[in-house]
Amino acid sequence: MSQPVEGAGTFPDPEDVARNKRQFAWTFVGLMLAMLLAALDQTIVATALPTIVGDLHGLEHLSWVVTAYLLASTIGLPIYGKIGDLFGRKPIFLFAIAVFLVGSALSGAAHNMGELIAFRGLQGIGGGGLMIGAQAIVGDIIPPRQRGKYAGLMGSVFGLASIAGPLLGGYLTDSVGWRWVFYINLPLGIAAFATVLVTLHLHKPTGQRPRLDYAGTTLLALFSSAAVLLTSWAGNTYAWGSPQILGLAVVIVVTAVVFVQVEKRAEHPVIPLSLFRERNFVFPAAAGVTIGISMFAVVAYLPTYLQMVQRVSATASGLMMIPMVLGMLTSSILTGHAITRTGKYRVYPVAGAAVAGGGLLLLGQIGVATPYWELALAMVILGLGVGGAMQNLTLIVQNSVPHGVLGAATSAQNYFRQIGASLGIAVFGSIFVNRLTTQLASGPLAGHPVGGGGVSSLTPEVLGTLPAQVQQAIADAFGTALPPIYLYAVPVVLLGAVLGLFIEARQLSDTAPAAAMREERVESAV
Repeated sequence: MSQPVEGAGTFPDPEDVARNKRQFAWTFVGLMLAMLLAALDQTIVATALPTIVGDLHGLEHLSWVVTAYLLASTIGLPIYGKIGDLFGRKPIFLFAIAVFLVGSALSGAAHNMGELIAFRGLQGIGGGGLMIGAQAIVGDIIPPRQRGKYAGLMGSVFGLASIAGPLLGGYLTDSVGWRWVFYINLPLGIAAFATVLVTLHLHKPTGQRPRLDYAGTTLLALFSSAAVLLTSWAGNTYAWGSPQILGLAVVIVVTAVVFVQVEKRAEHPVIPLSLFRERNFVFPAAAGVTIGISMFAVVAYLPTYLQMVQRVSATASGLMMIPMVLGMLTSSILTGHAITRTGKYRVYPVAGAAVAGGGLLLLGQIGVATPYWELALAMVILGLGVGGAMQNLTLIVQNSVPHGVLGAATSAQNYFRQIGASLGIAVFGSIFVNRLTTQLASGPLAGHPVGGGGVSSLTPEVLGTLPAQVQQAIADAFGTALPPIYLYAVPVVLLGAVLGLFIEARQLSDTAPAAAMREERVESAV
């Protein structure tokens, strides 16, 4: 009698998957809505923060509104992936949506900053499961050969959310109040929950209940917490060489070493170490980190250039970022369809990273007098590169790992990308702030309070209250200090292209994992 395959219960029989095209379409819409919620909530709060902290009287805790969500969602990424493999993805996915909705409702009703930070953490616990659950379910129900075009659509959600989030957050704050930045999630989330509940049919795992990897999960949570706090605080709240940052670095190293030893002995490790013996996991995951660093560096700091140098509003700066989104949408969809048509994928991460490097190189040339069309061209090129590479890396990983660890592999790839991107933002941000401080202290504002160390208080609103000559000097300082960080990112993203060369080209199956697993069970029974 054959032994059950780990994770086999997460794959539905063909008859249960998308009984007709309409059912499948609604299932995919539900997954897209869930992905949009998770991606949107990472950016929608940014433009509402000044109003929120003013209303709740908590300026000193401002950064924690963002950090709490990021920390909780990062910790949850690999945990959701593994639990989905063991216990079935549909109930875990619905649980994540429900937690996210409860966190959203409570965040909107928060009476003080302590409550808001706690409820944002609850939102993040759900948000991590939304992203991984949707990607893993796509891996379950769509054949690898057909998955490219759907993966492209899902990847484009992140680009859309990066621009739509700040715009929507600003509009809601100005029109109906900041609480609707959180309440807007409720109708979208309920629609996603209901759609997935009704249309998605996945078999529940059978057999003996597996033992969870509690020790590995705890160590991973400690590692993730230290990593996110280090990347959030280093160079901003604390200096890179401060005891706090060095202490966090020690925690990162110690927990990483102990985690590896624990996972070697775990029956069901939260991140299977066998993944690191699979080249089509290691190289796509590493390439994803380098490309993610580049994308998030642009999203994080280019609006600052637009607002402080070109003197546009927050809303206008969001609209001016649209060329990058259009580039991402175009390349994500086109490369996905090309992979479905040809079955070949290896070229896209390499070419995408190289094109992204060209976009970063152009961004490194911008200055105070750069016309917008040049900036838009650079953003389009960067978007084309990122869109052509990022989402296809997930497809490569899912096509190369055993079915029983598909969720764990998908979540681990996203996890490392998020940790790496957070570190990149912290490093590039520290470089930018140091360069800006130097520019202000050595330029015409050397004797001015701003040039004497008031960099942290500079906002577009503050800039508008200063004399014209001072405004111009500050714009010149920003225009000089910021562009080099994009040049520093060029070798990082080109490293991603080099890593992509080591990805092995393998045939994409025309059979959904569900059908493949069923055939295996039939053959073993015979």
